Formats: sequence, structure tokens, C-alpha cells
Amino acid sequence: MLDYSALCALAAVIREGSFERAARALHVTPSAISQRIRLLEERIGCALVIRDQPCRATETGRRLCQHVDRVRLLEQELQGTLPTLAQQGETRVALPIAVNADSLATWAAPPIAAFAAENPVLMEVAVDDQDHTTEWLRSGAVLAAVTATARPAAGCNSRPLGSMRYLAAASPAFVRRHFPDGVRAGSLAQAPSLVFSTKDELQARWARRLCHRHVELPRHTLPSPQAFVTAAVAGMGWGLHPQALIAPHLEDGSLVELVPNTPLDVPLHWQHVRAASGLLDRLNRAVLAAAGAALLPP
Repeated sequence: MLDYSALCALAAVIREGSFERAARALHVTPSAISQRIRLLEERIGCALVIRDQPCRATETGRRLCQHVDRVRLLEQELQGTLPTLAQQGETRVALPIAVNADSLATWAAPPIAAFAAENPVLMEVAVDDQDHTTEWLRSGAVLAAVTATARPAAGCNSRPLGSMRYLAAASPAFVRRHFPDGVRAGSLAQAPSLVFSTKDELQARWARRLCHRHVELPRHTLPSPQAFVTAAVAGMGWGLHPQALIAPHLEDGSLVELVPNTPLDVPLHWQHVRAASGLLDRLNRAVLAAAGAALLPP
């Protein structure tokens, strides 16, 4: 039989990124966390944590993290049908997911919030680029994710959500200043662009498709979709914005497309661990319904 206090310690280290933060989350000392994981590694016979900054799970550690998260969901379901098993007062189970920032800023927040308001959960929403959220699933840090990857991670199911349409846009003054002779490789190599993070490849992908070759873009980094819009309206740079987010600015003329009719459509998928959980099923239905109403058809 596995030691579930040790499994909870392992999951906390991976989710929090360090032994110290895991200890604070579980209200124990860092040495207690270290001892539990050491004993668990001795029991399993291999390393479970890559002690880095932040700490990461090994392949075996990832599988154990997913196992303990599933157990928590199943225990929550059981308490719902057998109330005498529940602790005094309402108990909530942590439900970690990963979502890309643009989805969270446009269509994903309402269904997640409505689900959390109606169910005994504590949502832990991690934000990352859609091309990298699958890594959160593979590491065992989350149970579900909005991702650009169709192929499911090990132990997961993948469902298409639809495509998010992006438009390359900037302020009219920025376009006049930086692209007086049109948007070409040379002018793109000089005009400041906006990126969410070093992982953000959308601007480079759009430029490559337009110019049929790689263009090295000068970049401002702004890790917020709303800041992207504010910066673009102010003339700080050009960037790829979700169409739904900048529609009012396109309508009032404070933003214009760099090249009309050149959208970039990014297919999104909902991946989740395979678990017989009514809670996870309800979250799946809420996310899929919201995406179906907001995104382009798969």
C-alpha cells in the first residue's frame, strides 16, 4: 500500500516548485517533506523529483502525481454519495488545470468560474503558451489543459475545441511610421513587435507565412493579452491579437490590420486525464460548450 501522506508531499513539491513552498502549503516543515519523499523514493526504487529550480517530476514521479490527483477526485465523489465519510464542514478538492492566456482573456474564464461556483473545488489555473501547456499534463502538475497539441499526453484524452483567430494589428500611426511602403520582410525586421513571452511564436509564424522566410523580429515582452491591446493602441508595437479581444478597437479605428485578410487560426484542444470523476466530467462539458460557442469550428 502506498503512503498517501508521502504522495501528497510529492504532488505539493511538483505543484509548488520547491520543498519549502510545499511545506508551507501542507503546514509541515521542509525536513518533513524531504523525509516523506526520500522514504517514498526508497519504496518505489527510483528518483521521483528532479531537484532543480523549480523542482520537476521524473516520469515515475509524474505518474504518481496524476494518481494522487485522481484519488482526490474519487474521494470527493465518494463523500458526495456517502456524506458520513466527509469531514466536518464542506471539503473542496484542488483541481489544477493549465490554460493559455488568450483563451483565459476571451472565452475560458466564464465556464471555469461558473463551474467552480457550483462545485466543491478549488481551481488552480496555471497560465502558459498554448504550445507548452501539454508539458504541464506530462509533468503531472495539472489534470487538464487547453493546448495546441492534438496528440494526447500519456493517460489523457484529447478533444478539439475549435480555432482561435488572431489578427496582426497596430495603431494607424504605427503603421504609417513603420510600414509606409507596405509590410515586407525588411520593414518587419525594423518595426517593434509585441510578444507574450520568449515562448510566443505567433508573430514569427505570421511573418514567416507572409514573407515566405524567417524574419528576425525586434520584440517587446508583455505577459498579458490586455496589455498587448493597450500597448498596440498606444503605438508601442504590432502583434497578433485574438480577434474577439480587439474587435471594438478595429471598429473604432484605434487599431488596424497590418495586412487585411491575413488571419492566423490556431486550433485548440482540451486534454484531460482519464479519470472516472463526475467533477472532471462537468468541467469538461462546461469548457467544450463555451469553446463551441466562441471559437471557429474544429
